[in-house]
Amino acid sequence: MLFMEISIDRIVVGEFQTNCYMVTCRKTGESFIIDPGDEYERIKSFIIGRKKQPSFIVNTHGHADHIKEDGMFGLPVYIHGEDSDCLHDPERNLSAFFGAALVLDIKPVLLKDGDTVRAGEALFEVLHTPGHSPGSISLRGGNLVFTGDTLFCSGYGRTDFPGGSEERLFDSIRRCLLTLPGETVIYPGHGECSTIGAERIFLAGMI
Repeated sequence: MLFMEISIDRIVVGEFQTNCYMVTCRKTGESFIIDPGDEYERIKSFIIGRKKQPSFIVNTHGHADHIKEDGMFGLPVYIHGEDSDCLHDPERNLSAFFGAALVLDIKPVLLKDGDTVRAGEALFEVLHTPGHSPGSISLRGGNLVFTGDTLFCSGYGRTDFPGGSEERLFDSIRRCLLTLPGETVIYPGHGECSTIGAERIFLAGMI
């Protein structure tokens, strides 16, 4: 899949400024949503206004600021098996710590490392990148990768939440992400885009 065969729209939502992405195959018009973490009405208005046709949702991990609106769209929800309990457990999805218990009535489609998700001709490989949470994933397609809260522009995810592990996070970044071609574009869960090459330089000697 070449970069120009898809379009990527970013909607920054919620108190934690989460990047919700709409990924669309330019040829077929089919699309999917990544991390609808808040502001359902804004996301819905965008879908209607841009005449998008999302067919499923992918969660990069199970924290509340990435999953909150999963149940509002009537679409299948894909999440790694190690984070699937987050959909139903306010402590695991961290909403309990902010005084608003989030429990979603969803039976998700479980992902594992090496799986693929597709919308039209847009094909992405699931990379299991644990550390920020046990079931964190990245989605790689062609020369881009959605990294969730594993790798940011000039930063990486926190590991002080339940189930977090700095050792696993650093291993995931070294093994699964920094080994990608340097020109690979990073679309993170928060903040601006970057490239693998830029993050190799930033992280040199740190992890």
